[in-house]
Amino acid sequence: MPMPDGSFKVQVVRGVPVVTAPEEIDSTNAPCLWSALLEAAAQGPGPVVVDMTRTEFCDSSGIRALLRSQKQALNDGREVLLATSGPAVVRVFQLTGTDHIIRRFASLDEALGQTHAAVG
Repeated sequence: MPMPDGSFKVQVVRGVPVVTAPEEIDSTNAPCLWSALLEAAAQGPGPVVVDMTRTEFCDSSGIRALLRSQKQALNDGREVLLATSGPAVVRVFQLTGTDHIIRRFASLDEALGQTHAAVG
């Protein structure tokens, strides 16, 4: 289902809150990402997954929102997991060290599988 570039859909998939990101995350929609992450965290205890498998671009404001969310999640005894496979986004995460702070998986299924392994 198509999403406008500024929207971040929040849904529960297999019992896990998932934020679905658009193709681009930048300063125009990073506040929406932060809001969606807060909404997802309010769904209950446990990890939150950010599905960035469609995302082809993420600038520093998007990374900041993700890192801020991870910091808050860790303080609450949970974590944020990323599902992303776009080479440009993966490269940005590697260059900024984000991949050392937030665990990243190549697919949504992999990330969701990790949440159930940690919970179960």
